[in-house]
Formats: sequence, structure tokens, C-alpha cells
Amino acid sequence: MTPAARDADLAAAWRRLTPDSAASRAVCAELLARWAEPHRRYHTRDHLRAVLAAVDRLADLAADADAVRLAAWFHDAIYDGRPGWDEERSAQLALARLPRCGVPPGRVAETARLVRLTATHAPEPHDRDGEVLCDADLAILAAPADGYAAYAAAVREEYRHVPDAAFAAGRAEVLARLLAMPRLFRTPLARELWEERARANLAAELARLAQPAPPQPGGGEPHDEHA
Repeated sequence: MTPAARDADLAAAWRRLTPDSAASRAVCAELLARWAEPHRRYHTRDHLRAVLAAVDRLADLAADADAVRLAAWFHDAIYDGRPGWDEERSAQLALARLPRCGVPPGRVAETARLVRLTATHAPEPHDRDGEVLCDADLAILAAPADGYAAYAAAVREEYRHVPDAAFAAGRAEVLARLLAMPRLFRTPLARELWEERARANLAAELARLAQPAPPQPGGGEPHDEHA
């Protein structure tokens, strides 16, 4: 499928969520432009597409699947690599844009709540919408080995301003924290689909990060190329 066809599919997915209007089409165009910003490497339209596909697989478990889908559209709509701040600003964007698209107030509020939840990926028990969105957002962890490697490389690119040693330490801390959780996924279906593969991927990446850096050409000490 060509990039243009993939973008058309995304636009069609948006139209299924909001009444058709000039305002709704304008918001869709704005969101697609945001998801295509040049500084993004992982948080791209491909990520949006993957999250929406994962939501579709889990949709029967949600209380309001369309609110979850709208939250997927907005959850990284503003992405500057500032955890917490990005999610809050994205939630505020949803609150500002969705009413003009004809989305009912209750669903607008639920969408914003879900966007904020992606800052922690820690839904409360019995939060069906929150569980589905968080599971869909983390489904990439269970990608095949080559897909997971591409994901990890893209995340590194988004933090290319961080020195290698600092990034490796921070990334290892995140991976270890995830592996220490009793379960990565909240919904039974997501655990059945993705838990085992995700844990294997996380453990393999953590092991790679623990390996010493190879010596630099000429026998010198490793140096950071991203400082």
C-alpha cells in the first residue's frame, strides 16, 4: 500500500468517528500534519495506524470504543519528548477540537481523560476504556523481532540529543521496570495475544543494553556521537 493510500485509510477511519463537516475535515488534516512532523521517528502516522488497529482487536472489551479510538488519534498529537507535558497538551487539544467536530460532550471528556492516562499507562481497576487504550499503545512491544528492533531504533532516534550512555541507562531502567510488572497488559485478550512475546522482546533488548560497547576504531575508548 502506498503512503497516500495509507493516509486515505486514516482519513476514512477519522470520518467514521465524527459527523462529516468542514470543521471535522480540518481537524483531521491538522492531526495528520501533526503526526507527520519531521522530528518524529517512532510517534508517526505508522504508530497511530498501529494503535488504531490494536484498538480494533480489543474493541469489544471497551465501554466506549469510539472514545478510545479518538484518544488514539490525540494521545501523541502533540509530541515534543516531554513526558507528562505532551499528554496534557494533547488532552487540551482534544478538548478544544472535538466539540467543533460534533462529538458529544461526554465523549469529549472521556477522550481527554484517556489521553492523560497515557502519561502513566496505569488505568484503575475496571477502567475498561483505559485498559484497552493502554494495551493498544503497548502492543508494539510484542512485534516480531525485526519490527521490535525498528521500534527500539526509532525511539533512540527521537532521543538522539541524549548521550549514548545516558540513554542506555534510562532505557534499561524503563525496561527493567516493565519486566518487573506482574503483567504488561491489562485485558485478558491482550495478555493472550502479546504478553509472552513482549516480555521476550524486552528481556532481549535489556540484555543488549547490558553488553559493553565495542571498542572504537584505532583502539580508543568509546565516545558519544550524539552529544
